[in-house]
Amino acid sequence: MVRLNRRNFLGASIGSIAAALSSGMPVRATGRPERGDLDTPAPVPGRFEPTVESLKAYQTPEWFRDAKFGIWAHWGPQAVPRQGDWYARFMYVPGHPHYDHHVKNYGHPSVVGYKDIIPLWTADKFDPDALMAKYAAAGAKYFVSMGVHHDNFDLWDSRHHRWNAAAMGPRRDIVGAWKAAATRRGLRFGVSEHLGASYCWWYPNHLYDQFWPKLGIDYDGADPRYEDLYHDNRDQPFRNTPGSWYTSNADYHRTWYRRIRDLVDHYQPDLLYSDGGLPFGAIGRSLVADLYNSSIARSGKLDAVYNCKDSGSGEFHKEWAVQDVERGVLKGINPLPWQTDTSNGDWFFNENDRYKTADEVVTMLADIVSKNGNLLLNVVLHADGSLPPESEQLLAELTTWMAVNAEAIHGTRPWKIDGEGPTEAAAGMFKEQVAYTARDIRFTTKGDRLFAITLGEPEGSVAIASLASGNPYSGRPVRHVRLLGHHGAIAFRQTGQALLVDVPATLPTRHASVFEITFA
Repeated sequence: MVRLNRRNFLGASIGSIAAALSSGMPVRATGRPERGDLDTPAPVPGRFEPTVESLKAYQTPEWFRDAKFGIWAHWGPQAVPRQGDWYARFMYVPGHPHYDHHVKNYGHPSVVGYKDIIPLWTADKFDPDALMAKYAAAGAKYFVSMGVHHDNFDLWDSRHHRWNAAAMGPRRDIVGAWKAAATRRGLRFGVSEHLGASYCWWYPNHLYDQFWPKLGIDYDGADPRYEDLYHDNRDQPFRNTPGSWYTSNADYHRTWYRRIRDLVDHYQPDLLYSDGGLPFGAIGRSLVADLYNSSIARSGKLDAVYNCKDSGSGEFHKEWAVQDVERGVLKGINPLPWQTDTSNGDWFFNENDRYKTADEVVTMLADIVSKNGNLLLNVVLHADGSLPPESEQLLAELTTWMAVNAEAIHGTRPWKIDGEGPTEAAAGMFKEQVAYTARDIRFTTKGDRLFAITLGEPEGSVAIASLASGNPYSGRPVRHVRLLGHHGAIAFRQTGQALLVDVPATLPTRHASVFEITFA
C-alpha cells in the first residue's frame, strides 16, 4: 500500500502520485487510522429509529421556515470542460456533444477518461469568504455545498474514498472551507449528496465504441485499477424509470452509508440533500435517523433538515423529509414546508448556456415563499472558483432588491391564499419557465402585516382583487399601505372590486415591488 498522509501527499510530486494511482495500489488520502476504512459506524442513539413510523415524528425546524432563500455551490470537476451537467456520464456516450468535445479536446475515453479531468480541477481562484459575503448580501440565510456528485468524487477530506478533493485536484477540503466561511457569516450550512444513483448512472464508462477506429476497445472505466472511482458495475445501467436509479448491490449500499455518514459526522450540517428519493431503504432511513439524533445530541433540539424528492426514485414520506422540487414548484399553499432547487444556469458551468435574469429569480422566489416554500439557488461558478459575469450581475441585483424588500421574504408565513393574477406556474419538476406580469401578485405575512408582491414592475395603479371590501379574504378594512423603499405616502382606496393602490412615478427597486398592508 502507498500511504500518503495530508502533509506528504501535498508535498508529493504529481509524477509520484500519478505513478501510485496508475499502479493500481490503494492510496490513503489522510493519516487517519487505516483500520477504520471498512468499519460501519454505530447508529447514533436517540429519539429516532430507522422506521417510517419513528421518523414521522419529525417537525421542520423554525430556522428553515424563516430562511426562505439559500444558495448552493453545485460545483466540482465537471465544471472543467465548460460543457454543463452530466459531463462525466456523457463523455462516454458516442454521438453526444460531451463525447465529441472530450475526444476533440482531451482524447479518446479509452485512454483519457474522467480520472484525467479530476487533476485539472485546481480551484485556484476559490475564495469562500469573499463568495459567502456576496451570498449573504444577496439574501441567502443558508448555504449548501456539494458533497459528492454522481461522478463519485468526494469534495471533502474523505475517510473512506481516495478520490477526494483534499487528496487530488484542488488538494483542499472544499466542504470544510465552505462551512468555515458560512459559519463566519452566520449562515446555516448544508451539504448535498448525489452518490446514491452513481453506481447505475455511471455505467457507460464500462462500455466501448461501436464503430471504427475504436470498435470494441474498452473505456478506462473497465480498467480494474480505477474500480473505486468508476465502480465495479457491469450489469446495472441507469434507467430513468421508477425503481431503476438505485443499485441492488448491498456492498454499495454500505459504501454509501459509510461515506455519507462520514460527511455528516465530520461537518455536522444543518441540512442534508439527497438528489432523488431516499436511497436504499432501511440503510437510508438509518442515515436520516442518525442525522436527526446527532442534531438533538449537539443542541438539545432537532435543528436538522433532510431534503429529498418525491420523484419515484427511492423513498419519500412528506412527514419526515422536506420535499424538494427540482426546477419547479408545488401548486398552492403546501401545509408543510418544502423547497425548490434550481440554478441560474446549467448545473455545472456551460460556456454555451443561458442564464436566469434577476427578474426570473425574484419572481420565482416570491411565488415559492407565498406557497410555504424555500428557494435553493445554485449560483454557477467557473471551475477555478470565480463567478461568471452573469452570476456576478445576478448577485449584485439580488443584493439591491433584498436591501429594500427582504422583510417580505425572510421570516414570513403564507397568507390565506398564495396570490392572484392571470399567471400560475405549472406544478411539478422541470416546469420553471413562467412569464409573470405586474398583475400577478403573491402574498406573504408577518404578524399583522400583509405583503403584496407584484411579479413585475407596476405602473399607474395596482388592483388587488383579493382585498376588495367585503371579500372574505380581506376580513377587515385596509388601514394603511406602504411601498417598501418609498419614503412618501401611498394613496389607496378600497372598493367592492379591489384594493386600488397608486404607484409612484419612480419605483424604489426593479424586478418586483412590495406593498405592506395593515388592517383596521
